[in-house]
Amino acid sequence: MLLHIDPGSPVPLGDQVAAAARAAIASGGFAAGDRLPAARTLADSLGVNVHTVLRGYQQLRDEGLIELRRGRGAVVTRTDTVSSRAALLPHARTLVAEARSLGLDEKEILALVRETLAERPA
Repeated sequence: MLLHIDPGSPVPLGDQVAAAARAAIASGGFAAGDRLPAARTLADSLGVNVHTVLRGYQQLRDEGLIELRRGRGAVVTRTDTVSSRAALLPHARTLVAEARSLGLDEKEILALVRETLAERPA
């Protein structure tokens, strides 16, 4: 299974690679123990630099979703986190849409989320 990106998107290509792999894991395209496409192979198929793919893979590694093993490539280690994130995505979209309808910009939305995170449960 190869991943897809949109070169015309304002989202950085490495972030798109990570998002596409995350989506493939969430949809069951990859299971724990499966290997993601080799960085060089994926880079060639997407028409991007291998470092772009590695940047995306490093994001997934930092999130604990994959392990990067020399000689073995990127191996999926967890799928539960991805499905949990996928379940929250519609809620996040709703929050952003409602905040924008109230005239809040990106900085104000992020500040609101940070304020909420800083609150301590009663």
